[in-house]
Amino acid sequence: MNILFVCTGNTCRSAMAAAMMNKIAVENDLDIRIESAGVFAEIGQKASENAIKALEKYDINLKEHLTKPVTDELIEKSDIILTMTEGHKMLLSSMAKDKVYTLLEFSGSSGDISDPYGGDLEEYEDCAREIYDALVDAAEKIADKN
Repeated sequence: MNILFVCTGNTCRSAMAAAMMNKIAVENDLDIRIESAGVFAEIGQKASENAIKALEKYDINLKEHLTKPVTDELIEKSDIILTMTEGHKMLLSSMAKDKVYTLLEFSGSSGDISDPYGGDLEEYEDCAREIYDALVDAAEKIADKN
């Protein structure tokens, strides 16, 4: 199964979500491939410094992450696309149809994952915690589909 996480610039939320989901997948022996991208991302930018620091608490190294934009190819090869906001979902829904959800929607909740971009470390840590909690619920659903 291929999962794509999407946010705006691919420097914070989707990068953190993909890295955390990868760790959850390894720990739970889930056979999934995970990528992340941004609807307005440039190619080859590093993750934000505070995103890197926030994930260190989870023993996850985000230092090698490089941003990339959402492409038709990424959408086509993805089985599930999880966006950080309803706005991202709406941007992709015409191309991705029935395989795009917000992360919170897929995990059984609602709303958007707030964007910590430009915020302090505490905002990034809060965002990481919100993403992680949603991913735990999402992983159960993914395991059932796997």
